[in-house]
Amino acid sequence: MKICVTHIDTACFILDINGFRIMTDPVLDRPGKFYHFGAGTFSKKYSTPAVRESDLGPIDLVLLSHDQHEDNLDKAGRAFMATVPMVISTKPAAKRIPGVVGLADWESRSIVTTKVRDLKITAVPAQHASLRILSPLAGKVIGFILEWEGQTGVYYISGDTVLFKGIYEISRRYPTIDTAFLHTGCAGFPYLTGPIHYTFHAREAAKAMEILKPRRTIPVHYDGWWHFREPVVTAMGRYSAAGVEDRMLWLTPGEPTDL
Repeated sequence: MKICVTHIDTACFILDINGFRIMTDPVLDRPGKFYHFGAGTFSKKYSTPAVRESDLGPIDLVLLSHDQHEDNLDKAGRAFMATVPMVISTKPAAKRIPGVVGLADWESRSIVTTKVRDLKITAVPAQHASLRILSPLAGKVIGFILEWEGQTGVYYISGDTVLFKGIYEISRRYPTIDTAFLHTGCAGFPYLTGPIHYTFHAREAAKAMEILKPRRTIPVHYDGWWHFREPVVTAMGRYSAAGVEDRMLWLTPGEPTDL
């Protein structure tokens, strides 16, 4: 089984499993624009997608953690996603976007393909705010568990989340995780909600690694936007201090990496 991953931008990457190509959270706009996320929150994008849309190639499935924030689904990403045969996301996203398959927490969908036997996608819970009471304001988000025949452990994609009790439940239900993709960056809006954060910061990500015990962790969603409040160099120092850096794989954007 040949598996490789290519980081495109933010939380957007392409996971190629034996030729079956999955894209996550399509973010394909050029840099320099301002985006408003609702309730007075806004940000500016600095990063450039590492692969041009014309060079992405065919995508078989999009896994969209949520549709309400443009650092996870922007205008170009929406247009591209419309060309993909299947999109799996949240129940609210399915109501807003025609053709999207919405999954509730712990609900699964089997994917029929000759390339990967018994491929199954399961939605897992995420909490998009460190203060739980703000989660409804941030909106529904899910992560994903990917399973297929012959795995030595499942693949986990966190979606935009912080450390919360659902991480412990994921660990209980999936005790053997091969690869975890964690949405990091400590997203926040200090002018509006002070120290409250909306994605893992490095210390939380390290704690999640301790709980989930993945063989390998790949950080995504850590750079390229104004509202990502934890500089990469700071995060790397914190991972080192936590003693987890040897189990982390940092992708070079645009460069396919064999897993």
